[in-house]
Amino acid sequence: MRYPGSEKLEIIRLVEQSHLPVRRTPERLGIPPATFYRWYERYQTGGPEALADKPSRPDRVWNRIPDDVRGRVIDLALVEPELSPRELAVRFTDRERYFVSEASVYRLLKAHDLITSPAFIVVKAADEFHTKTNAPNQLWQTDFTYLKVIGWGWFYLSTVLDDFSRYVIAWKLCATKAASDVTDTLELALTASGCTQARVCHRPRLLSDNGPSYISGDLADWLASQRMEHIRGAHCHPQTQGKIERWHQTLKDRILLEHSYLPGKLEAWVEAFIDHYNHRRVQESLGNLTLADVCFGRGQAILSERERIKRQTIQQRRLLHQQQAA
Repeated sequence: MRYPGSEKLEIIRLVEQSHLPVRRTPERLGIPPATFYRWYERYQTGGPEALADKPSRPDRVWNRIPDDVRGRVIDLALVEPELSPRELAVRFTDRERYFVSEASVYRLLKAHDLITSPAFIVVKAADEFHTKTNAPNQLWQTDFTYLKVIGWGWFYLSTVLDDFSRYVIAWKLCATKAASDVTDTLELALTASGCTQARVCHRPRLLSDNGPSYISGDLADWLASQRMEHIRGAHCHPQTQGKIERWHQTLKDRILLEHSYLPGKLEAWVEAFIDHYNHRRVQESLGNLTLADVCFGRGQAILSERERIKRQTIQQRRLLHQQQAA
């Protein structure tokens, strides 16, 4: 238990006026004699003011950054606002020949309200999107998956998937996972979707994970030139890109039943399955429509025709039942 300075002074006065020995009086009060003697020594040396508790932290920190260095860091941050705290710390160390850690730069910028918001939107993982797409080419999902060719090594399939219809807009079998492979696939997607031929007010947004090829500056520059917004999923939450992850699993369940020994053979298998996946395979989540039906706007007409056929069939069965009953 901590005693304020006024109570310590009262205890000292009480011990001085007590007829009991000095050691027994503090014991009656529940205070160790050693603690009382330490208080009394401080009282005799510095008076009543010395009895107040001192803060445990030191008055000065030995490694505190000087104020003039702090000012230079702030000036550099204002001159180059596009730099992150990590980049700013490295730039300051190289230019000023004075080491400042990334954490120190971050705390300094935060204290001056100079931490800029990220240039991308982070989608937190959830059971479903809060703002769902309601038309094709509003949001595209892209990712890489691994496919092995015996004797050749690993190849990487880059895919651009429409979020609303799950339609595979474009794909490319790559030997690397560079940002150029991503841009090549996106160029194929823009051409296939008609965004390069027609004037559109809003280009599709791009949703990806935080892989090295998706956080590169080259991809960011290319997306800016194409006026495309980039959204990144939350870290360690692959369900954010659940639709394209499910596409990868479906693809591998079909084409990896046999080994591939030539890249051309693997590419032919992928092309054939994508054609089947887009135009012939129906999905329950889309009302048992093919991806092409939803992507190209034929879905509602097909569902209406199915509903008409259902009513007509029920009517025929009712008439047949009445004829048999008669």
